[in-house]
Amino acid sequence: MEKDFKTIIYREEAAILRLSLNRPEVFNAFDETQSYELQDALKMAGRDEEIRVIILTGEGKAFCSGQDLKSIAGAENRNLADSLYKRYNPIIRAMRNMPKPIICRLNGVAAGAGCSLALACDFIVAAEHVNLIEVFINVGLVLDSGSSYFLPRLVGSKRAFEMATMGSKISAKQAYEWGLINRVVPVEALDNEVNEIAAYYAQAPTKAIALMKKMLDKSFHSDLETMLEYEAYCQQIVGNSDDYKEGVAAFNEKRKPNFSGK
Repeated sequence: MEKDFKTIIYREEAAILRLSLNRPEVFNAFDETQSYELQDALKMAGRDEEIRVIILTGEGKAFCSGQDLKSIAGAENRNLADSLYKRYNPIIRAMRNMPKPIICRLNGVAAGAGCSLALACDFIVAAEHVNLIEVFINVGLVLDSGSSYFLPRLVGSKRAFEMATMGSKISAKQAYEWGLINRVVPVEALDNEVNEIAAYYAQAPTKAIALMKKMLDKSFHSDLETMLEYEAYCQQIVGNSDDYKEGVAAFNEKRKPNFSGK
């Protein structure tokens, strides 16, 4: 099933949603239309109970090169904070609050807000030629769209400072070694790797994964006692789920569980 967007490709295949940024002529840089359409697409995906995993990627050679600077070249006294409040921050919040896993198919460069977009995903598979770049410093800006949150938690404060203040290109191999991404594969193997991971999550206990996603995010700003309490709270919820009942039955019957995501 496909939805009509101008700058996004929204394609459902069974329980998998393939969501592509579709401005390849500008390396999928964000203009206003694309940022608002991505917000809408994420809202739709969150509400659709049939979707159990999302693949986010870019059409053409790039994943996303950040803000389209040409599209704002004529704007005077532009309020950058307002742009973040209305366009980018809602995207990042929607991704982190999404009750299903988001796999980044990192097919090309991820720069600026595009790098933030990749880091906001739950699982990143990159083609080996890919670079990640925090380019904000090159135009005299600071990190945004969540990079100041994600970077130090993933690579530590020293490497985060280097990436942020020097605008260094980080290769896929280096990003893997630093813990920024999950997999690096030859470009010809990218689709197969992504599809295998998506197929796993499409058949996994979705409710448990949604709560574990929230749990892991919460742990960044909580102490042990808070997390012990939250684990008990979440365990009670999934303990009443159909997937828990199916998992126990499958274990006792020595068969593979058929999780419904409910």
